[in-house]
Amino acid sequence: MQIGPYQLENNLILAPMAGITDRPFRELCKQFGAGLAVSEMVASNPALRQHKTTLLKADHSGETGIRSVQILGTDPQLMAEAAKLNVQRGAQIIDINMGCPAKKVCAVAAGSALLRDEALVKRILEAVVNAVDIPVTLKIRTGWDLHSRNAVEIARIAEHAGIAALTVHGRTRACKFNGRAEHETVKKVKQAVAIPVIANGDIASPEQAQRVLASTGADAIMIGRAAQGNPWLFSQIRYFIKHGKHLEKPTVTDIHSTLMNHLDKLYSFYGNASGVKIARKHIAWYFSHLEPAARDMRVINQAQCPSQQMALIHSAFNLLTPDSAA
Repeated sequence: MQIGPYQLENNLILAPMAGITDRPFRELCKQFGAGLAVSEMVASNPALRQHKTTLLKADHSGETGIRSVQILGTDPQLMAEAAKLNVQRGAQIIDINMGCPAKKVCAVAAGSALLRDEALVKRILEAVVNAVDIPVTLKIRTGWDLHSRNAVEIARIAEHAGIAALTVHGRTRACKFNGRAEHETVKKVKQAVAIPVIANGDIASPEQAQRVLASTGADAIMIGRAAQGNPWLFSQIRYFIKHGKHLEKPTVTDIHSTLMNHLDKLYSFYGNASGVKIARKHIAWYFSHLEPAARDMRVINQAQCPSQQMALIHSAFNLLTPDSAA
């Protein structure tokens, strides 16, 4: 899988997810086999550029592999400026968000709401591509709603504007994350353009990954929610595609050690107080892959400092048997 001058190690990509794909999580997924990990979206709003949260999202200190940063906005000039700023901060690929279905994003006509205005899409893409000398990629949905699937038209606009690769999530904006993703539109997009196409949506197992690649002809797949608490999914997919059989699932000990390593990185990255709060959702995702799945997260969520949080997790794992992984 090639994006501009960059040769990815493989064709498995971690999707950008707001509040999730921070540097610690990106590094973890790369460790377990993701060929590329895209940052959570960074707003193009100038008023937010020096905000602590924005600076953390754009923090690539010591990050391994190719650094891809996703930007969000509706103004072509501001998006171009945001792209240049993130290049200065270390981005090697700029990804444009036209796929987010969140209400607060679409309320300002950003994210997937842009798909309703193809002329504006063209202006944004051209402005960003012309502003930087690194590859620019684009993430979209199949359209605004079930009656206006225009992914093929957007793909052609993107290719003509100089976009280096295109990710298509197999749902419309109106579908949000409901129902099943359809990848027939991804196949049509792949047939319509010559740039690399990445399939996204409902890829949660090695079998699904292989099936989507085969049915769409996509150059790569992008995995989002299925990787939460499950960074091993990337290595499992790689192994299955290469060998045609399943890699052994992580043991309880594997899950325990990976979780503790993840928590340690979160504390270091965010500081103790924020790290403990941000860790809670990740802890719940890891525990969802354990049997018995029912864990008293209320107790763990009461922890206010790293040592207390880690002690409670150790205690929970001590109650599990070696074969308790789901």
